[in-house]
Amino acid sequence: MEELVSYLARALVDDPDAVRVERTERDDAVLLRLHVAKDDLGKVIGKQGRVVRALRTLVRAGGSKRGERTLLEIAE
Repeated sequence: MEELVSYLARALVDDPDAVRVERTERDDAVLLRLHVAKDDLGKVIGKQGRVVRALRTLVRAGGSKRGERTLLEIAE
């Protein structure tokens, strides 16, 4: 799942080298934290949050297919 989020984020931003995804496991969920360059935050979030909402939907669907609760967070 980290590779998918990283691939999609790299396609959206101007500085693909700054994209990094951290995976943290909690008791009941897997948290993916997406790091991008400060100038690219708006591109990842999108107008009215549509892009990040779509990314979160993909992450949740992929996680549920594997039987785990997966969350996506954008780090600042």
